[in-house]
Amino acid sequence: MAVAPTYRDRPAVDWALLSVRLAAGIIFAAHGAQKMFGAFGGPGLAAMGERMGPIGYLVAIGEFFGGLGLIIGILPRFSAASLIVIMIGAIAMVHGQHGFFLSEEGFEYNFALIGLLAPTLIAGPGRLSLSEVIGRPRPTEEPHATLVAGG
Repeated sequence: MAVAPTYRDRPAVDWALLSVRLAAGIIFAAHGAQKMFGAFGGPGLAAMGERMGPIGYLVAIGEFFGGLGLIIGILPRFSAASLIVIMIGAIAMVHGQHGFFLSEEGFEYNFALIGLLAPTLIAGPGRLSLSEVIGRPRPTEEPHATLVAGG
């Protein structure tokens, strides 16, 4: 009996998931490096702590390591979920009051980043990730027997 192909059988899906992970990961790792190390003209961790208190430290660490997690594919769903929470926080605390459009300091960019993170959260990292290489065994392609209780 032939088993219906799943999304995991399509290499294009793996490449698509890799592309969104890399795009989001590079963006977040770079922004996290600004916040943690003062790289690329960023404020650095001390300034983030002064400006935002403990949340500033969490945002900096979360963006940097979440971005790295997406790039190499380690804990990618956790990374995506954490970064979505950070973006929702940025909308709620900073950008939401300015409306939608980025030109007015609105949440347009945060919203786009949430959309970029969603495929990894929903579908996982795909086969082109370190977590898939070292992770749990794949489900078999064998059809599963189903018991139906009758009454």
